[in-house]
Amino acid sequence: MAKKSKKQQQSGGTPATVALAAAGVTYAVHAYEHDPAHASYGEEAAEAMGVSPERVFKTLVADVDGALTVAVVPVAGQLDLKALAAAVGGKRAAMADPALAERTTGYVRGGISPLGQRKRLPTVLDASASVHGTICVSAGRRGLEVELAPGDLAELTDAVLAPIGRA
Repeated sequence: MAKKSKKQQQSGGTPATVALAAAGVTYAVHAYEHDPAHASYGEEAAEAMGVSPERVFKTLVADVDGALTVAVVPVAGQLDLKALAAAVGGKRAAMADPALAERTTGYVRGGISPLGQRKRLPTVLDASASVHGTICVSAGRRGLEVELAPGDLAELTDAVLAPIGRA
């Protein structure tokens, strides 16, 4: 996991929230009690916050032709690996090894944020995000989400918008 400065530890900040604050974008933090027994991190977040699962997005790390790539899709659906590969000009995509994803991003599974990653990875945001005024993504740990405009997320991560989710 990425090291936190004393200031981050004292404020409860994560690399994601620190990145958002530094960028000066408008965002809100939503904390909830994480239940380790819940079957889905994303669905748990939507339920706990009382937000439609179409507005809560999960961050997945995939291997596209040997390069790690971040996919941000609604928790209400699944990632279309072929569409992800096409979105970044690749041929084949598969889910990345979870341990490699954790080491590379600096976050734990279920708490991987598209923001403030240890190593910046190419990012694709599902095009459905653009129909919402705000969306929620992990703030960098289980039980913590950030809500922000999809355009701000795309700008801060240099994301490509593409239809990579499926119902």
